[in-house]
Amino acid sequence: MLRRLYDWTMGLASRPNALTALGAVSFAESSFFPIPPDAMIIPMVLARPDRAWRIALVATVTSVLGGILGYAIGYYLFETLGQSLIKLYGYQDKFEAFKQAYAQWGLWIILIKGLTPIPYKIVTIASGAASFDFPVFVMASIATRGLRFFIVAALLRRFGEPIRDFVERRLTLVATLFLLAVVGGFVIIRYVI
Repeated sequence: MLRRLYDWTMGLASRPNALTALGAVSFAESSFFPIPPDAMIIPMVLARPDRAWRIALVATVTSVLGGILGYAIGYYLFETLGQSLIKLYGYQDKFEAFKQAYAQWGLWIILIKGLTPIPYKIVTIASGAASFDFPVFVMASIATRGLRFFIVAALLRRFGEPIRDFVERRLTLVATLFLLAVVGGFVIIRYVI
């Protein structure tokens, strides 16, 4: 089953509408969707290394736009939609402390958390709820999301064939590690931060 899912994803990654699907996932992940865009970026770059920079650019632009939506949710709709999303992901206990940290460390929080598997939607909603400086938020989001996606694209473009061979030979291990990274991001934000 995992092999069929992998083959389907690789086939989807080389289709003409793959960039549109990536944009939708990347946008949604920055404001409300739980799956990171890396789940699409990796097979897309492996399938089409010649399009690595375009893939990273689409992921960056749509992630920042989705982050702006997340900021708006935190700023304008926190009492209704924002709190519901925070509660849905189980972060309500840590959210107040996270929000207060913005007073002292806001820029650094955005820069560091934007590079990690920690769910970016929490950063965007918290930025809006804390009324963090919007232009600084946008610039930090561009820098951190761009850096993350372009590094992934560069590594996959440079080492794509060995990585692809490794992934195909050890598909279960890679899928398990990816799932653990996603779940780990949620656990870190819930219990550590």
